[in-house]
Amino acid sequence: MEKTRTLKDKLFLILKGLGMGAANKVPGVSGGVVAFVAGFYEEFIYSLKKVNRKAFKLIINGRFKSFYTYINGRFLSLLIFGMIVSYFSVSKVLDYFIKHYELYIWSVFFGMIIGSIYYINKDFRDWNYKTYTSLALGILVGLSISFLNPAKENDNLLFVFFCGIISVSGMTLPGFSGSFILILLGNYVLLLVDSVNALSDTFYEIVSGDFGFINNVERIRMLQVLAVFTLGSVTGLVTFSHILSYILKHYKSITLSAIIGFIVGSLGVVWPWKETIYKLTKNGTHILDSTGTKVVLNYERYIPPLNSNTYYAIAFIFLGIAIVLALEYYGQKTRKVNE
Repeated sequence: MEKTRTLKDKLFLILKGLGMGAANKVPGVSGGVVAFVAGFYEEFIYSLKKVNRKAFKLIINGRFKSFYTYINGRFLSLLIFGMIVSYFSVSKVLDYFIKHYELYIWSVFFGMIIGSIYYINKDFRDWNYKTYTSLALGILVGLSISFLNPAKENDNLLFVFFCGIISVSGMTLPGFSGSFILILLGNYVLLLVDSVNALSDTFYEIVSGDFGFINNVERIRMLQVLAVFTLGSVTGLVTFSHILSYILKHYKSITLSAIIGFIVGSLGVVWPWKETIYKLTKNGTHILDSTGTKVVLNYERYIPPLNSNTYYAIAFIFLGIAIVLALEYYGQKTRKVNE
């Protein structure tokens, strides 16, 4: 997979990373869909699969250049760089627009998901009873997740490890949103707010020369939770990539039809017309994350009335579809030029 990339290729790979990073930030939207539609999903899974025993042996033996080449490092580093930049830039802009123009932003996302379904489905020709069955199961699973009620918070370390494994699904499985699944598992606040805040406080105290946190039982517990969650995330990323690489190689048609089903099912999560239900403290005040944003508990969906806002939202749905079709057209044009 590691091949010579032009400067233009590298810039577009960073832009794709920006897109994945922004998508992963929003509950209900999957970074894996961006990877799928942008045409680098299989290379992404292949590269993650290379993070294995051989890769660790190369690191231990000090063969860093061989390790970088072996894991398709140029591709992964550019993509991850784009995701990191997205967290501090694009996703912040996205947060602003969701806050002030929520209906229209969700409408664009809804349209982009519809466009993605068309994009993936149009070249898929291997329809039979097996692929139709996997499509139906994918839709059923996606819709079921969309309408589940959140579980109660659980800081059992084994469950936290499981949450880490599941949370990376949005990167590896198109149609699954890791952040939304954490909301459903009841541990969004624990893992992405409380434990992260505990790490920030601890880091600040260490820099200040204060090591009093060692005697703070609650703080140590939160750091343990974050460490186990991180370990679970890394385990999930590597494990999912190996499993997906295998099934894409041996059961590609069934896997692709299931992914189409997952994405269709995810339409329930990104349905534009919904009221956001925020997580509250016992006193009735909003719980805020580390950026000061209200933490989402779930959504209450409804059928919209026919008014100007609804018509504008429908126009934005078509805009979302147009964006994906434009990206597809550009991708086809670029491939013809490279050929």
